[in-house]
Amino acid sequence: MLKNITIGQYFPGDTIIHRLDPRVKLLATFAFIIALFFINSFYPYILVVAFILVAIKLSKVPLNYVLKGLKPLILIISITFLINLFMTKGEILFEIGPLDVTKEGLIQATFMALRLIFLVMGTSLLTLTTSPISLTDGIESLLKPLSKVGVPAHELAMMMTIALRFIPTLLEETDKIMKAQMARGADFESGNIMNRAKSLVPLLVPLFVSAFRRADELAMAMEARCYRGGENRTRMKELKFEKLDFIALSITAVFVAIIITYRYI
Repeated sequence: MLKNITIGQYFPGDTIIHRLDPRVKLLATFAFIIALFFINSFYPYILVVAFILVAIKLSKVPLNYVLKGLKPLILIISITFLINLFMTKGEILFEIGPLDVTKEGLIQATFMALRLIFLVMGTSLLTLTTSPISLTDGIESLLKPLSKVGVPAHELAMMMTIALRFIPTLLEETDKIMKAQMARGADFESGNIMNRAKSLVPLLVPLFVSAFRRADELAMAMEARCYRGGENRTRMKELKFEKLDFIALSITAVFVAIIITYRYI
């Protein structure tokens, strides 16, 4: 299940989506996420599905590769659905033991589940189609105005990118440690949720040791390549907006405008 997490992974390619300016993809992703929280009916989700499917098609990332990133979150999505289903008051449709299922609860639970699903798909598509260097440059460029008030834009962007890209590394290490301990007789799959959670405790120490070792190796690799952060750092490829970027921003703006407008009409 750990290998199914796609957030933080990069899917190499030379497509329209891959060639977009990273700033455009970051802004489009933020706008997409914001638009999701404005949806209060089912019809706008038709537009959301069309928007995300077209983006995936243009990126040439296999749909099942994007969807497999949802597998590790099935439990979280299910819990969120059930909490909203049973905790939202309104017109009672039927009862399950002492719990009431209301019309409003069913609608709210469905909205929350869909919101989480598309949020994960949107952010996964961002990292799958943007290389680590481009993502760092894009975040730094967007944060650059904050440098005037003393915020270290480059260092902050680098930390955010490394943290994001470190997710697959940590998951890979976790999977290796689990397999090694299972070969020695450890059991991570039997018992209830609490027992499974307790069985994961022995993973923490070797996982932290491995994480620190990987971080040290990364630091030495960056120093060996004479990496120096700061304002005078040059780039192999300077960011600049192209015609395609303006088209993508315009389409995203229209998408968000339709979603927001539909909420208030």
